[in-house]
Amino acid sequence: MRLSFGYMLWLVGAGISGHRGLSLEAVQVLKKCEIVFVERFTSALADSDLEGINAAIGKSAKPVQRWFVEDGREMLDAAREKQVALVTYGDPLLATTHTELRTRAAKASIKTSVLHAASGITSIMGECGLHMYKFGRTVTMMSEPKSAISVYNTVFDNLLLGSHTLILTEYSHDEKTGEPFFLDPAVVLKMLLDCERDLRHRVFSEETFVVVASRLGSDDSRIVSGKIKSLAGVGFGTGPHSVIVPASLHFTEEEALEALTVCLDSPVDNAASVKRISAQMIERYAPKAREAVQHMRDILRKEGEKKENKGMHEVLDNAEYYIDDAERFLRQGKHELAVLSIGYAEGLVDALRFQKGINPWNP
Repeated sequence: MRLSFGYMLWLVGAGISGHRGLSLEAVQVLKKCEIVFVERFTSALADSDLEGINAAIGKSAKPVQRWFVEDGREMLDAAREKQVALVTYGDPLLATTHTELRTRAAKASIKTSVLHAASGITSIMGECGLHMYKFGRTVTMMSEPKSAISVYNTVFDNLLLGSHTLILTEYSHDEKTGEPFFLDPAVVLKMLLDCERDLRHRVFSEETFVVVASRLGSDDSRIVSGKIKSLAGVGFGTGPHSVIVPASLHFTEEEALEALTVCLDSPVDNAASVKRISAQMIERYAPKAREAVQHMRDILRKEGEKKENKGMHEVLDNAEYYIDDAERFLRQGKHELAVLSIGYAEGLVDALRFQKGINPWNP
């Protein structure tokens, strides 16, 4: 047993099934620890789970909230002279708060040891049947609107790379009642649709296919998948919840979603309609720029063969060359050059507008 190393701080993962997720080694370690803390902020730990932990280790563990772990001084001071354990949901080192605590212990020459356990994050990916190596950056959705913008942009970036996105949802406690609060998946999806109406990058629509995983590790766990419009009437129940926005799917992933989840619609490729902002810009601005060039030519022709108009036609020729360059650079994947080229084209047309005192952009 690792207890032979003397006094230390143990970080013990309880997995995703409450007290039932403790390993045999974890139970043995906790029995020998003099002080056992159980954090209740990374996920909801029911009173029955706390009672189960106490029964398994033969002592009363002390439940603590985020501020206690973030402060950390009581645990670190005790670990200088005693065996101290912090029991965490899932795997101990997936929460940055726990990693920071371990770092502080190392800097203070306090020994630490970690007992890993099942992670909620990997469990969600695996139970849906999706390939774990295809996931991009994971993000958390909170209830404030600014959080939705960050999540929206993360999904956008991941889809451009062909990567799935795991969205963890807010879990906290009601300040008045002390009851756990879980952000409902229906609220998450509505917030993202609202972002789409503002940002319009074609990331989310009623046709977007998503996966909602609720209460994984519990007896009433449930995974539902389908288009957002189909999930609108689904009651997801209490949390914790997670939402997955898949990108392009391997056929084995499609088969898994249909077999392993409550699948309301056939899976679709959410990445198919997503394009880089530069591509959207060129597709939108290039036709308008060509129209503006043609309108300027029409104006110059109506004025007749004025000497100064010859040079203006040459400027418009260059503007068209820049538009052609922009579209060619876009096809080549040279997105920065494409945006620069369309900017040069519009700049030339604007210069002629100022010189002639007309507005070619509103014919």
